[in-house]
Amino acid sequence: MLPFTLQQLRILKAIATEQNFTKAAKLLYLSQPALSKQIRILEKNLDMILINRENHKISLTENGQVFLQYAERILALCEESCRALIDLKNGERGNLIVGASQTIGTYLLPRVLALFAQRYPQINLKVQVNSTRLIAKHIVNREIDIAIVGGDIPQELNKSLLVESFVEDEFSLIIPRAHPFAKKQLITKEDLYHLKFITLNSNSTIRKFIDNILTQNHIQTKQLKIIMQLNSIEGIKTAVSLGLGAAFVSSSAIEKEIQLKTIQILKIENIKINRTLSIISNPDCYRSRAFNFFYQELLDLKTSLEN
Repeated sequence: MLPFTLQQLRILKAIATEQNFTKAAKLLYLSQPALSKQIRILEKNLDMILINRENHKISLTENGQVFLQYAERILALCEESCRALIDLKNGERGNLIVGASQTIGTYLLPRVLALFAQRYPQINLKVQVNSTRLIAKHIVNREIDIAIVGGDIPQELNKSLLVESFVEDEFSLIIPRAHPFAKKQLITKEDLYHLKFITLNSNSTIRKFIDNILTQNHIQTKQLKIIMQLNSIEGIKTAVSLGLGAAFVSSSAIEKEIQLKTIQILKIENIKINRTLSIISNPDCYRSRAFNFFYQELLDLKTSLEN
């Protein structure tokens, strides 16, 4: 007989997430005494302390942290097995959890999801948008079925993933339409030093990627005039359209602004800033019909964009 129940694993996970017994109990629709009792039983059965309760602060002990990793995997496998059985029972019906890194999840993925929902309205879609690292971690932990990401995948996660090339994402240099350079179709590398740039913060993976490409093309990024750092693409686009400066932004994020003619795209002589987006999944996970339908939708989109 196992020394734990699935409910006890859910409780441990909720406590680790909320770091508060009351909030964890509410999350699982339990009373706090019932939740506390289950944790005491779990610790007694395992003969070890899983939770620190010092100074009214809740945290996992080292034993608790190790056990949580296995608890999450067990719960994910249980959910996966249920989905597999439901998939067999319901045919083309089913659930799918789709992930995306932040820019993709905001601008590219909604169009993909809209087309997919029209074709397969019977499939229940859930979407998670986060950093590439966290999305990759959720895929490895079987908490997300399939995802589209643009950032670098950490090596320790990459080895547990199936990573496939999707499409190219180009970063365009955008300026206000009233800018003197707006009359130009092409600018030189030297012209970049005369622009005032609005960027994401220096810790952003997109910012690091763009700086790296510029450096490879012998542009001194530290000599570029950065007048403003913002934490969102929307904020950057608004600042550019208001005439505050120039910015590098994913082409998928500026379709509306191009249509409304609020910004101008500049080409740089002999420089293109492209990154390859990737489809990632867990090769050890069961692939439901919903997964296969969505995966095929991505492949069809890739083919149409390449032709």
